[in-house]
Amino acid sequence: MRRTDRLFQIIQILRGARQPVTGAWLAEELEVSPRTVYRDIAELMAQNVPIRGEAGIGYVLDQGYDMPPLMLTSSEIEAAVLGAQWVATRGDPELARSARDLISKINAVMPEELRPTVLESSVMAPDLLTLSQHIINMEAVRDWVRQGRKLKLGYRDPQGRDSSRVIWPVAVAYFEAVRVIASWCELRQGFRHFRVDRIQSLDFLPEKFPGDRRQLFVTWKKGEEAKTAPCKDLSASPVRPD
Repeated sequence: MRRTDRLFQIIQILRGARQPVTGAWLAEELEVSPRTVYRDIAELMAQNVPIRGEAGIGYVLDQGYDMPPLMLTSSEIEAAVLGAQWVATRGDPELARSARDLISKINAVMPEELRPTVLESSVMAPDLLTLSQHIINMEAVRDWVRQGRKLKLGYRDPQGRDSSRVIWPVAVAYFEAVRVIASWCELRQGFRHFRVDRIQSLDFLPEKFPGDRRQLFVTWKKGEEAKTAPCKDLSASPVRPD
């Protein structure tokens, strides 16, 4: 790990700590010697980073301190670029366009010495799959999720049976080849997952669903986390389409 990356990592660790962090613990976490950690702490203090403490007792970072935006490590840059590449090839048109813009913005504000990390990244998300085609406006669906409004859809299940559903959408999941809307289904009185490519019609209802949208999302998420089925493919995933 480069020293610059290590300094950023120390700040990140101290920022997330709820109690003083010892130099020995930092050394073990960063896989360096305690002497190296003490030199790094001294360097950060010399750069006016508000760290308090001393060797043998521990260190804390004053509340309210934050690093300048986009002061990222090489690995963090690669992670951001990889994620944006994945969305650019597998997201809906609006998300894909936003992902490409994000990569351009990251490159524009990067220090000169870090730009090769963006332009010549050693990680990539190649577009090797063909997404299921559909005519659903996913940007509008995501907006309805944020607003906590209902959707009415005509849906065809895997057996070819058609049904009409009113759903309370809580999240949109992007898999390798399909997209899924996670929702509370009024017909089934439970959470269901609807594959976008099986939606035959979609109406954006002005009515908001009752209760707190964020709490509904938390309830759905906890339910998914409680499932222990392996996620090897969509059919075995905890997110099962209706």
